Amino acid sequence: MNPVLSLVDGVIGLFSIALFAWCLLSWFPNINMYEQPWRTLDRIVRPVIDPLRKVIPPVGNIDLSPIVLIFVIQMAQKLIHNLM
Repeated sequence: MNPVLSLVDGVIGLFSIALFAWCLLSWFPNINMYEQPWRTLDRIVRPVIDPLRKVIPPVGNIDLSPIVLIFVIQMAQKLIHNLM
């Protein structure tokens, strides 16, 4: 196994966990996203998800961009695993 591909796979896995946690935290209105550690989590996820939010409009009150990003991340992981 190539160590560079393994490292990239690990980073993608950690980002997908961060994205999942970020989505779960959006369901709790009492959490202040401007306090630590939530601010750091927001600073990691938001630069990746904001361009998708510009392209994919929300349906009603549901933001579909995290779902699309999770799908893209899973496809990237499958591609990396096929390269290994």
